[in-house]
Amino acid sequence: MNQRFPVVTVFGSSRPRPGDSRYAEAQALGAVLAARGLAVCSGGYGGVMEAVSRGAREAGGRTLAVTARAFQSRANPWIEREIRVSTWRERLFQLIARGRGYVACPGGTGTLVELAVVWEMLSKGAMKKKPLVVLGDFWQPVIDRVLFAEFGQSSRRTFSGEPLVHVAHSPEAAAEFFAAHFAPAKAAKP
Repeated sequence: MNQRFPVVTVFGSSRPRPGDSRYAEAQALGAVLAARGLAVCSGGYGGVMEAVSRGAREAGGRTLAVTARAFQSRANPWIEREIRVSTWRERLFQLIARGRGYVACPGGTGTLVELAVVWEMLSKGAMKKKPLVVLGDFWQPVIDRVLFAEFGQSSRRTFSGEPLVHVAHSPEAAAEFFAAHFAPAKAAKP
């Protein structure tokens, strides 16, 4: 992807289909990210991954997918560029490496792993600070429980006092958060 388009990697369930509210929410997310000049990266298959890619492409945006040969499936038709790797692990770390920011949509254990790995890498300083957003309240009980275990209280703050996980209650709020985060970087380029 061209560096002129900051890439937001979106994680989410492969289960939602057109007509499902989770599919519609992810499709709206793709559209508003594209409208803000952000490219969308996903795991490339169905469900949320298809919906966010579809929303971005229909809005004139850029889409990228990282797929794995281990799954024997091809990318959905809304993908502009597919990067194919061998294993699930390689796919996970390519999705993380390609993103300048991340959104975890509602999902299952795969999405939980993706959220947890990004959160842990940010928490431990294993990568430079990047924005991490969860869409809606779905992940809130998990976040609260982890923070309670880590800090002894329910708080979104880290030891430094800054939240590592931002909760966006709508696709528009997520897009606004990323646009504000990337605005200084865009302004600095000639």
